[in-house]
Amino acid sequence: MDALLSRVRALSLPLVAGVGAVALLGGCTTALPPAGPAAAGPRVTGTARAQAPRQAGDLQSEYQAVIKAVLPSVVTIEAGESLGSGVVYDDEGHIVTNAHVVGSARSFRVTVATREQPLAARLISSYPDQDLAVIKLDGPPPEGVRPARFGNSAKVEVGQIVLAMGSPLGLTGSVTQGIVSAIGRTVSEGRAGGGTGATIGNMVQTSAPINPGNSGGALVNLNSEVIGIPTLAAVDPETGGGAAPGIGFAIPVSMVRTVADQIVRFGSVRDSGRAALGISGRTVLDDAYRPAGVAVERVLEGGAAQEAGMRVGDIITRVGDTEITTITSLLEALASLKPEQKVDVRYVRGGRARTARVTLGEM
Repeated sequence: MDALLSRVRALSLPLVAGVGAVALLGGCTTALPPAGPAAAGPRVTGTARAQAPRQAGDLQSEYQAVIKAVLPSVVTIEAGESLGSGVVYDDEGHIVTNAHVVGSARSFRVTVATREQPLAARLISSYPDQDLAVIKLDGPPPEGVRPARFGNSAKVEVGQIVLAMGSPLGLTGSVTQGIVSAIGRTVSEGRAGGGTGATIGNMVQTSAPINPGNSGGALVNLNSEVIGIPTLAAVDPETGGGAAPGIGFAIPVSMVRTVADQIVRFGSVRDSGRAALGISGRTVLDDAYRPAGVAVERVLEGGAAQEAGMRVGDIITRVGDTEITTITSLLEALASLKPEQKVDVRYVRGGRARTARVTLGEM
């Protein structure tokens, strides 16, 4: 799946104005769709005709109320020569964003959509394994800037209307709309162009347009709650790697809070909540040069694989019910599992297939 994904890259600041102008001229702005009976097309009469404008107006008013409530919590982050988005996390001025947005920078300029004056901020900690980071304003949030309300991942359902807020193409305070297209996706981010290479489980897939600069912003439900941090967008290989419209991914709010709470409290992530096998490995090919498994190159002392009797040279071919052909498929399989979970790992040693019952460790 990682071949079909590209990180929503941080934009180079000198390109923001030019790219933004092209986008606008190209008609990339998104209008809100009609709602209610009026959206269906056929003519309506009597009571139905009288109700249609009210229903459309109600939905529009609901969108506007959400935007008014959440936009003061969404910021633009300038990190050196790059730009992304972030969400105000608490009253102390902590801001959660993507690790690939902050990159290697330690200090930042932060602009709130409802204010023109930039604010200074510094890095608290970055956690590339989950592509999340927390920065902090130099001082308390100014008047009009408030923490976002965070929702419950367990209540996110396919079909829910969502709004994506951030700074796509450098256009601060932009809002797009769509639905939750799927939940529980596991996707991998490349390392090219500053990507972290993270494999992230349980992501929220959305049809709300996610463009460069949206990274680290807010995916919001109609209760004005942040349910995810937009991070990845799909690309279409048939168009030479161009964006695949309507396929974007956001880190679920449960993981956002797990990581951000620890960074705010301890300055780092102590418990990732992510499963680990305790090996390093590489993809191996079969006689037809097709990916055929993951060769174990190193077994970590005291790790899950060592405790289960696995050795350097073993070739992993299955974890639980998931066939393993590449290192990426192994990472994706582990991303959907939990520490301390028991799972059968099938591998080949000396030409013979074996199975080990492994109690997974923590990343």
